[in-house]
Amino acid sequence: MSKVIGIEYTLKDANSGEQLDTNVGQAPLEFISGKGQIIPGLESKVVEMAANEEADVLVEPKDGYGEYNEEAVQNLPKEQFAGIELTEGMSLYGTGENGETVQVVVKSFTDEEVTIDYNHPMAGRTLMFSVSVLSLRDASEEEIQTGVVGGMAAMSGGCCGGGSSESKPATGGCGCN
Repeated sequence: MSKVIGIEYTLKDANSGEQLDTNVGQAPLEFISGKGQIIPGLESKVVEMAANEEADVLVEPKDGYGEYNEEAVQNLPKEQFAGIELTEGMSLYGTGENGETVQVVVKSFTDEEVTIDYNHPMAGRTLMFSVSVLSLRDASEEEIQTGVVGGMAAMSGGCCGGGSSESKPATGGCGCN
């Protein structure tokens, strides 16, 4: 059975100790297990944890954001970036071959060309997550089908496709079919 798991985490580069991300003091990161919503190396450990359990989870690149691929670095003519105030390290978003959103990082640029990197910014890094499981429950059938925590009503901002919040039970479910 898939679970809805809410976690609090701090992410560091395991080699340098540099903090890369955290949600401590913010809303927990909630995901549905088995849906590929978080990196495999973290999910495989978190699904074995109990509510209120804490752990340090080491994630190698192959189980995180992948190995760094030198072939994913390209030089493009600067005219393709007309109207963009370029800075090294900035992220740009475009559309891939299959219509998906693609993120690239500007590695460097000259007056003639721009070097961009299609690798994920954390590709090739060994990651250390300090994670706490804040909540743990069985996923509803709707959550399993849609892959959305709280189901589709949660995405629309209301109960049963946008109804008033008064119709929403205190348990958080709509009870709508």
